[in-house]
Amino acid sequence: MLLNLRNAVLDLGGPTLLDNIDFQLDKDQRTALLGRNGCGKSTLLKVLAGQLALDSGVVKIDQGITLGFLGQAVPDNVPKTVYELIALSFGEAGRLLVQSHNAADDDHEHHAAISEVDTWTVAARVDKVISQFQLEPEMEFATLSGGRQRRALLASVIATEPDILLLDEPTNHLDLESVLWLENYLVTRKGALLFVSHDREFISRLANGIAELDRGRMYQYDVSYKNYLALREKRDEDEQRNNALFDKKLAQEERWIRQGVQARRTRNEGRVRALKALRVDRGARRDKQASATLKLDAGEKSGKLVAEIENISFGYDERFIVRNFSTSIVRGDKIGLIGPNGMGKTTLLRLLLGDLTPNSGRVKLGTKVEIAYLDQQRGEIDEDKSLIDNVSLGREFIEVNGQSQHIIGYLQQFLFNPQQARTRAGLLSGGERARLLLARLFSQPANVLVLDEPTNDLDIETLELLEELLLQYQGTLFLVSHDRAILNNVVTSSLVLEGDGRVGEYVGGYDDWLRLSDARNSALQRSAPGARQQPKKSPTQNNNKKSGKKPGQKKGLPVPASITKKAKLSYKDQRELDALPELIASLEAEQSALYVALSTPDLHASEPDKARDSQRQLKDIESKLNKVYARWEELEALQ
Repeated sequence: MLLNLRNAVLDLGGPTLLDNIDFQLDKDQRTALLGRNGCGKSTLLKVLAGQLALDSGVVKIDQGITLGFLGQAVPDNVPKTVYELIALSFGEAGRLLVQSHNAADDDHEHHAAISEVDTWTVAARVDKVISQFQLEPEMEFATLSGGRQRRALLASVIATEPDILLLDEPTNHLDLESVLWLENYLVTRKGALLFVSHDREFISRLANGIAELDRGRMYQYDVSYKNYLALREKRDEDEQRNNALFDKKLAQEERWIRQGVQARRTRNEGRVRALKALRVDRGARRDKQASATLKLDAGEKSGKLVAEIENISFGYDERFIVRNFSTSIVRGDKIGLIGPNGMGKTTLLRLLLGDLTPNSGRVKLGTKVEIAYLDQQRGEIDEDKSLIDNVSLGREFIEVNGQSQHIIGYLQQFLFNPQQARTRAGLLSGGERARLLLARLFSQPANVLVLDEPTNDLDIETLELLEELLLQYQGTLFLVSHDRAILNNVVTSSLVLEGDGRVGEYVGGYDDWLRLSDARNSALQRSAPGARQQPKKSPTQNNNKKSGKKPGQKKGLPVPASITKKAKLSYKDQRELDALPELIASLEAEQSALYVALSTPDLHASEPDKARDSQRQLKDIESKLNKVYARWEELEALQ
């Protein structure tokens, strides 16, 4: 094993975080460290990275093993530029490289120094990592956005290729594209990995082992995330059953001792001692923390039409964020917004909701629309006010779901005890701040919810509860998130910012978008004239290939293949191949129409026969599409 933790104890005040735990990490093991917010996951990573000492216990790392650590917070004294940050992770060689990089071309002394220690390999590695992470080397770190800072810090940790990587919430502030790149990199990377994450898809795809911290104890499983969930459920059931038996036994003995004289006789002293031991055990037991009990008030119904968007365009200078986009949003729609950081998701949201006037086009909001926002900046919290004042503005009672509720009781549903409810909001952790914002948001009746990265800092249990709540929500939802699981499970349609002002509209969540766009892109890629005759692509051409587009070509339906016949393709086969794009387009149009029909909130209740017929039609069309794609592949292979 590369890393071994034995009999670790750590108490920072409050409940013991590490209570005599053991843990080990082996070569090529990718372990997800899970647990509720505040259970000690980040603390454990700091212990393993040598940044925090144990009260007792031993951390052993094999001789010669290197370790890289990425914490949640930005470290102090970060080098000025991105290049310096990454280069200096290589120690002395990196320091000389930075001096040479910053020196003038005619500064022969510095260039001679770098040659003497042979740091050109380091220079090549730095350049490669900067390119992989799509970073600007001369950008000042302090001027970067949160997402770009996270990428730069990740690059600096990964650059030296350590044997063990310790990553604390590595996907925080990253867009989906960056998360996918990181996921693929870590899956193929050689070496051990221990990471903390609340991104369930990231965990599922990456982890081949799970370590769970629960009330100071460590539970380690060499299984996938899916199998771990089943094992944890069984463990929780066993614990509940054993606790119930214990409590029943204790209650019986307490009743017996209260009977008086009989219990104090000499022959019963052993039973009295056993009762005292039971009391000690019960006092030492740490019961499972309660779950948040979230409820959402959809308020008065909005009109059937929430917003009508007609041919809107918006941009700054010559850059279009949205160009000639039209759509209709109806009550009950749950819309996910997908796109890289900086592409304009928040701007698009503001346009759709009438908060921002388009350069051209028209946005018409429906009647009785009441909007509640949760932004990713978490800026709505007043740090100097108590939790009570932040949620109820000092009122003792608030109205939630049409019922009056005491503010203390309401906050307890979000896991804030009465003492916490009266403390300053500035003292809250990231996860607690997220729960406070949800408490504030859900206290407001709203028939349109706008959630911008709501999953940041939430533990998995609270995240799953939020997901269930959004599924039951009867109003209209706009959701911006890099969490693929919540996009797949909650949204009924997706708006995807595709660049150059194009906004693609897709039925379903993240995986549905990938499936539909990949199918179309594959068709475009295969049918592009001369696609096989181009051995080498420029960077721009490569990017176009990845997105399934030729330069200047808009994303859309497949285009006809070249009419130039190959020796192995008959005239009949060529005609069939030429006709396939139109057939695919027709089937996909039918498929999209059925998805839209089936996503109507009350269809299944009001017209169950129609819903069943639509589902059968959808299944038939999907079967036909699979056959058409297979035939396309077959004919293409003959060319």
